[in-house]
Amino acid sequence: METEKRLQIYLKEIEKNNQKGKKINAILQINPNSEKEAKEIDKKLEKGKAGKLAGKIIAVKANINVKNLQASCASLTLKDYISGYDASVIEKIKKEDGLIIGITNMDEFACGSSGETSAFSPCKNPACLDLIPGGSSSGSAAAVAAGFCDLALGSDTGGSIRNPASHCGVIGVKPSYGLVSRYGLIDLSMSLDQIGVFSKNIDDAVLLLNVIKGKDEKDATSFESKEIRLEKLNKITIGIPKINIQDSRINKLIDDKVNEIAKKNNWELVDIKLEHVNLGVQTYYPICYVEFFSGTRKFDGRRFGKKIEESCGEEVLRRILGGSEISKAEFKGLYYRRALKAKNIIKKEFEDAFKDVDVIIMPTVPRLPHKLNSKISVEEMYGYDVLTVLANLAEIPAISVPAGKIDNVPVGLQVLAPRFSESLMLSVAEQFSETK
Repeated sequence: METEKRLQIYLKEIEKNNQKGKKINAILQINPNSEKEAKEIDKKLEKGKAGKLAGKIIAVKANINVKNLQASCASLTLKDYISGYDASVIEKIKKEDGLIIGITNMDEFACGSSGETSAFSPCKNPACLDLIPGGSSSGSAAAVAAGFCDLALGSDTGGSIRNPASHCGVIGVKPSYGLVSRYGLIDLSMSLDQIGVFSKNIDDAVLLLNVIKGKDEKDATSFESKEIRLEKLNKITIGIPKINIQDSRINKLIDDKVNEIAKKNNWELVDIKLEHVNLGVQTYYPICYVEFFSGTRKFDGRRFGKKIEESCGEEVLRRILGGSEISKAEFKGLYYRRALKAKNIIKKEFEDAFKDVDVIIMPTVPRLPHKLNSKISVEEMYGYDVLTVLANLAEIPAISVPAGKIDNVPVGLQVLAPRFSESLMLSVAEQFSETK
């Protein structure tokens, strides 16, 4: 009865605080078969034949296909679209008896850094109800933080997992590009996106990552990989980039935390210089705009829902129009190719940095979250991503773990590691996690 009992606890919490009460609005749809599926999992548990995820309750971002549930991308364009198949990650979760509790809110088509662009109303931050939860995987982060589930899946294009994890005070993991199959993900940007994990503790993150990772014949960009394990760390070297960010209190909080843990573990701290940090956002958005524009051409109103240009919100339309302009024949792909060259420069810079240090640690987000529905400029909104886009451009893994609070608002610390070094990254992150 373990799974069924735990499911009921979460369903009651969702009933109380998702739409009623605090109205967090993290969950868009409850899996109508969840109770039946929980009973089936419990039968397997009784027989000792259950999978690795048996008893774990998992929420899924609305841009990942779960058969017979809505994959709306939090957009009116796909409001009535029901998935006809399971994404590869969902197939793997179901095979190991993980229970999908429902579909989470998000920024529309993953376009946003705040959780406010959803067509179905913004998601609130459970840690601070008047503040944004961060985006674009707002509902997945909020669902874990609010106690609606054990784990959640999100997608990370330029920080869409780590950003809300930081603001909501949970753990958020973006794997190396290619570690997890993207088949069944409705992409924002095909060369940057990765499906990743939200959790309350490191052990659960490791468990779910091990289930969903690996080579998939349906995704040519995916790779086979070793099992992810938490390792006993000997003396390691941590690179600390000197970055000027908007809120100096965040730098101080992160520096104090790093110094504390490094001293405790006898780790070496080394100042490093990343020359092209300021190129991150300028490199990221041309790639994102062009690939998003290309990916949305299938939403023409004939096969899937409504025509996107006629039904989407402002931020989605901005990116479609921007991608259309950059892709025009007279430019001959000039700006996109230049952005890809800059991406390679950033990738090489991180490869060189990791020759001298084992991991790099920096703040996850350079500022505290703003109040819901407050007016901020596009430049300010895109500024949330300045420290997270780097890992996507370099194709390396990154994790945000809670580092503490400022004015009672959670602040995340980001650990970056060489490509496919998830075991090292998570082992370092475990030392910073208060809920090991």
